[in-house]
Amino acid sequence: MAKETDDFVTEITRQSEDFSRWYLDVVRRAELADYSPVKGCMVIRPYGYAIWELIQQDLDRRFKETGHVNAYFPLFIPESLIMREAEHVEGFAPQVAWVTKGGTEELEEKLIVRPTSEAIIGTMYAKWIKSWRDLPVLVNQWANVVRWEKVTRPFLRTTEFLWQEGHTAHETEAEAHEETLRMLGVYKAFAEEMLAMPVLDGQKSSSEKFAGASRTYSIEALMGDGRALQAGTSHDLGQNFSKAFEIQFQGRDKSLQYAWTTSWGVSTRMIGGVIMTHGDDSGLILPPRVAPYQVVIVPIQRGNWKETVLPKAEAVQADLRSAGIRVFLDAREAYTPGWKFSEWEMRGVPLRLEIGPKDIEKGQVMLARRDTREKLATPLDGLTERVRSLLDDIQQGLFKRALDFRAEHTSTANSWDEFLAAMEGRPGFVIARWCGDAECEARIKAETQATIRNLPFEQVPGAMCVRCDKPAITEARFAKAY
Repeated sequence: MAKETDDFVTEITRQSEDFSRWYLDVVRRAELADYSPVKGCMVIRPYGYAIWELIQQDLDRRFKETGHVNAYFPLFIPESLIMREAEHVEGFAPQVAWVTKGGTEELEEKLIVRPTSEAIIGTMYAKWIKSWRDLPVLVNQWANVVRWEKVTRPFLRTTEFLWQEGHTAHETEAEAHEETLRMLGVYKAFAEEMLAMPVLDGQKSSSEKFAGASRTYSIEALMGDGRALQAGTSHDLGQNFSKAFEIQFQGRDKSLQYAWTTSWGVSTRMIGGVIMTHGDDSGLILPPRVAPYQVVIVPIQRGNWKETVLPKAEAVQADLRSAGIRVFLDAREAYTPGWKFSEWEMRGVPLRLEIGPKDIEKGQVMLARRDTREKLATPLDGLTERVRSLLDDIQQGLFKRALDFRAEHTSTANSWDEFLAAMEGRPGFVIARWCGDAECEARIKAETQATIRNLPFEQVPGAMCVRCDKPAITEARFAKAY
């Protein structure tokens, strides 16, 4: 007997009731990830990993188009290496996992499990770079990292996570800075074009920059609950790491010089961003470009459907696949069509294609959009092009919807009273003037839980700091954040 529609959607907490619980329910019910026996670590399930693979493929293409190549470096880093850059060590010390024994023997030198790879990669660059002719070095690695987190949440913050980290070395400061901003631009384009997730790019404040960096830049997205998410970072490391790890080269004038380096990365946190940017009370809504299945075909099981409906559904599947569309034919007999509708809606598939005996008689199928829930009777003739067009519409529609949401949840505060009022609840981005003082920034965070997400590239001069009434040096984007 086919399974009837039951508690699929009712198992998901409403966003308005408890957004955090809703998020965890969606991760679990959509089979994106599960908790593991290792505290703070997650198992990424096939459906979730398929999203990550699509993210990887597109980013990898973008990296290679900008001249970068992939390599791989060790998971373990000797203590003596990580200790060379003092600010870096201090910044990561609370999150480092140590290896002190190999088998039954104590190690002569402790190893840390990679929290990031500047130290090990810098050591290797010091061996490889001898002349200005060896520059630039443009390397990326796809890897896992470990950061011992006290509070974890699948995809958003876990003890172990997957990411890519780019590490480059350059002849001049200007080249390194150009690289830092170029890769920030790559991240912004990726987030908006692939994930339909609008982001704000800008520079981090000194207190929020990467440990050991000269300057850090980020892209910041706004989630459905009004909290911000740091979606990617790009770091201009100056000569800090090259001096710590002796990355030197003979310059064009024969002098011995230190290289200028950068690093940049995004992680599986991007998947959490997609969930919280687009999802609704029924579950996931996936942008077509990162959906494991862009179309799911559900044949209506009536009469001799295996002889009539199923062959036509298989032919449609073949046509869509040949056009490069990712499609799944759900011909499982143990579940009713209604149960499948609910399941695939919860899993965020952009388009559902229903086909039954009456549809075949009319030479059509029924298409259902996940984003708007609109149902469209669509002729079989020209179906592939219609599906392709709808997927593009959904992709662009999701981006516009997220952009409109951000605009509705962005405000400006010109006084401390306005700032406090704006920060009630989870308001989104609040734009305010800031004096640039770290102590003032810390007071704002302590009193409101809001942090400076980043500083816009384009500044409006004048006015006073929103908190301390000193002359402002910059405009800042504040938000409560993940």
